[in-house]
Amino acid sequence: MSQASRPLSPHLQVYRWQISSTLSILHRLTGIALSVGALALVSWLLALASGQGSYAQFSWAFTSLPGQLFLIGWTFCFFYHLCNGLRHLAWDAGYGFDKSVARRSGIAVVTAASLLTIGFWIVALTRVAA
Repeated sequence: MSQASRPLSPHLQVYRWQISSTLSILHRLTGIALSVGALALVSWLLALASGQGSYAQFSWAFTSLPGQLFLIGWTFCFFYHLCNGLRHLAWDAGYGFDKSVARRSGIAVVTAASLLTIGFWIVALTRVAA
């Protein structure tokens, strides 16, 4: 069979972008972010075990604006990965494959992750202030 007579496989140009595609990529990216955050958590624990000077440096890093943004982003990644994992469990059980249901559940996952992140930080910051 010659090269010219072989059929071409459809590529990205023939598919419409869907919310499920975006959420699938975001699920993978949040998994990577959680791994990086886990390394930061282990570094914080090592600094805690190393003494007051190391812990003070880490505390300064996490209380700075970039550190706070990192923690908020890491919290969102955690809640998004959790909620989307539950969505995948429902898919594994055979529920939610219709386009409209998949779209609504995707929006629900992002909304739930955002609300859980906001709620977590409200509780965390009011506990610190009290």
